[in-house]
Amino acid sequence: MNDVSAARPQAIATDLDTKRIVSATEALFASKAGRPASGIEDIRLKAIIHALPGFFFVKDRDSRFVFVNAVVGRHFGIDDLDWFVGRCDFDLFDIETARHHFAIEQHIMESGEARLDFEEAVPATMGGNTKCFLTSKIPLRNNRGEVVGIIGVSHDITERKALEDLRRSQAQLTEMIARNEPLEMILEALVLMFEAEIDGIYGSILLLDSDGRRLHHGAAPNLPGAYSRIIDGVVIGPNVGSCGTAAWHGTPVIVEDMLIDPLWADFRPLVQQFGFRSCWSTPILTAQNNVLGTFALYSKEVRRPTPRETEMVAMATHIAGIAIERKRGDERIQFMAHHDDLTGLPNRAFFKERMAKTLHHARRNGRKVTVAYLDVDNFKDINDRHGHGGGDEVLKEIAARMANSVRASDMVVRLGGDEFLVVLVHQSSHDNGMVRRLRELQKAVLKPIHYRDQQIEVTCSIGVASFPSDGATSEELLANADATMYQAKQLGRNAIRYHSSDRAAGVGMPLSEQEELRHAIASEQLVLHYQPQVDVTTLEVTGVEALVRWNHPTRGMVPPGEFIPMAEESGLVIPLGLWVLNEACRQARQWQDMGLPPICVAVNVSARQFTDRDFGRHVREAIERFALAPRWLELELTESVLMEHADRALATMNALRPLGIRFSIDDFGAGYSSLASLKTFPFDRLKMDRSLIEALPSDKTAVAIGLAVISLAQTLKLTVVAEGIETEAQREFLRFAKCEEAQGYLFSRPLPADQIPAFLRR
Repeated sequence: MNDVSAARPQAIATDLDTKRIVSATEALFASKAGRPASGIEDIRLKAIIHALPGFFFVKDRDSRFVFVNAVVGRHFGIDDLDWFVGRCDFDLFDIETARHHFAIEQHIMESGEARLDFEEAVPATMGGNTKCFLTSKIPLRNNRGEVVGIIGVSHDITERKALEDLRRSQAQLTEMIARNEPLEMILEALVLMFEAEIDGIYGSILLLDSDGRRLHHGAAPNLPGAYSRIIDGVVIGPNVGSCGTAAWHGTPVIVEDMLIDPLWADFRPLVQQFGFRSCWSTPILTAQNNVLGTFALYSKEVRRPTPRETEMVAMATHIAGIAIERKRGDERIQFMAHHDDLTGLPNRAFFKERMAKTLHHARRNGRKVTVAYLDVDNFKDINDRHGHGGGDEVLKEIAARMANSVRASDMVVRLGGDEFLVVLVHQSSHDNGMVRRLRELQKAVLKPIHYRDQQIEVTCSIGVASFPSDGATSEELLANADATMYQAKQLGRNAIRYHSSDRAAGVGMPLSEQEELRHAIASEQLVLHYQPQVDVTTLEVTGVEALVRWNHPTRGMVPPGEFIPMAEESGLVIPLGLWVLNEACRQARQWQDMGLPPICVAVNVSARQFTDRDFGRHVREAIERFALAPRWLELELTESVLMEHADRALATMNALRPLGIRFSIDDFGAGYSSLASLKTFPFDRLKMDRSLIEALPSDKTAVAIGLAVISLAQTLKLTVVAEGIETEAQREFLRFAKCEEAQGYLFSRPLPADQIPAFLRR
């Protein structure tokens, strides 16, 4: 048996008791040697020995039992104590345990030295658990001083050891909380402590979310993973298993048999699958009796918790409550240190920490970062007219609108007062949509704000600086964006200006941008570039997408993101779109006349253009003017085109479809009405938005969504075109998923028209 070091407990017997036991034993040996002892004394001493609370036994020089008391007999389930006489530990234990006992006892008898108060594990022989005993063994001498055997005294300290282990575990958990270790580690250690104390128990801790509606995984180290995933996020209620019900009522819920209890009616097939029969759940509460989560114990037996188990659960939920409240308190402190009280937005301190990481990743990946410094125009007048309460409401509403206008990877910061900062992270080195996104952000801010039956008109001035061209550090970017914002203020407010090292260059587009664009349409400053679309498997070119550029006389080639939003707002998108339509048809016909194989040309159509009553006529005139067969023209429509004026859009599609013109839904997956669009409108092709492609194939969620979109399109007999393909790994995934076509920088950038023939021949 293992000798475990421990603090020395209180002695089992007093010196007087030991003398009496020795005397009684000597009397027993004397009797066996033919020297009769006093009958009355013998009976009295035997009664004392049998009444002892622990083991008492005597062995001879060969470690064979000479005498055992009644406690030994009861432990081994043997009523006839004479059965032990002449037997040894090899008749009671496994061979290793018996050898260990024998070696210790022989050493005691050979050395003549007692061994006192050592711990040893005694294996159970009739089922049950191994117990821990505190044992003393002393040499037994005859009246000549010769060692003739040993006397053993053992006391069952299993419960005491368990209590010591429990207190030690409690101390360790308290220390983990004091060291502010991760909550997940603390809760897992708590569950493991409980499972170590009680056999056949599986522990689980679920945490109630901030809305007080759902329970989420906290810790369940030995619960089947599949079961934990299924119950993660369960909505609490008065009849939702043990945990959902306990969290709902805030009181313990003991279910002895899950297969018949009505609380588990909706989950019965689940528990049958994993073999659970009982589940006892106790709410984890704050000092104010608010529910933080639940502590549940599962068993594969039908039973109730014992009083000791109930006491342990109370201790466990108390510790869990302290740990959870400590963690949430730290999170609140951390949030308050890094967020603005009024709007809940990150503050300047958060910006500094986060921006350092953002710029590090941008440098490593060769990407851009845009910083926009936004200041509310004439905010003092708003405060004066509507009071500080009105001013606060304006700031909160603007903060909410800005937060809802950016992507998850972007950041909106309140610097203080009426000044905000927006950090836009480019998705790639050639992401040219920043101007459009900033215009959308400005439009969101400009919407009137309702306050106490009044409308507050708000405008803002925005200064923009970009990494790496306008600054290498967050301080440089912030300073340049701030200075540019003040330029926008000086030029009349309600404007977006872009930083330039050349102060005379000023803004990205001049104040007369509408007039310039109108002139550009009329004077052939616009050009089309064409991005090839290829077969994913064979790489054969299947078509091209026409993309408009503005060849500005002083600024060079201007990407569409910098002038298309303004064209849509001003109405110039209709003549611009008509020019693109005609130029695309003319170019497609010219390529055919050059002897190139016919390819389909896709043209993007804006919402205002498509719902124009003359659009159908314009399309027919374009294909007739250039003698282009309608099947070589494709019109790309976004969800916004369709859903703003659904009836008119459907009528236009039905009028053009008999001609043989193809229709594709563009940016599929970027909005929320895609499925409704597929059901309502007669499309031929579906173009997966680049946001679905970027994370492929490493992100499991993106893989699942991509496969679902492709499968859906194939079911609806739509050709799938994936946009924004940049890596061979993305192409391999699409080929595996049976996506037919793709376009992106992996295959080709948008090319001028005169480079397309060479690309086709190559």
